Amino acid sequence: MANKVHVKKEDTVLVLSGKDKGKKGKVLSVNPSTNQVLVEGVNMSTKHKKPRGRYQQGGIIHQESAVNGSNVMLVCDKCGKPTKVAKKILDNGQKVRSCKHCNEIIDVILDKKEV
Repeated sequence: MANKVHVKKEDTVLVLSGKDKGKKGKVLSVNPSTNQVLVEGVNMSTKHKKPRGRYQQGGIIHQESAVNGSNVMLVCDKCGKPTKVAKKILDNGQKVRSCKHCNEIIDVILDKKEV
């Protein structure tokens, strides 16, 4: 069974620990089964790539590595502060994620049944 991760793709997050502590970046992908998050420009690693095929170029490539989901915190778009995510149900029955600092709605949670 997959774990729940508090961030989604395209969210802006702040890194809480590690060599990139304090950096902000956009979430590129989320893997709930391993609780890993890929953040743009964070946890960069060097990979030596061998050319495969006739026209592919080899060399040293710098790419992002995954960070544990517990080491990132969502940054609110409205107030700009790192925040925990509050999940609320509105009067019309919609489930939303909201900021705990400014109580603004971050986005609507889509159920798998609706998609």
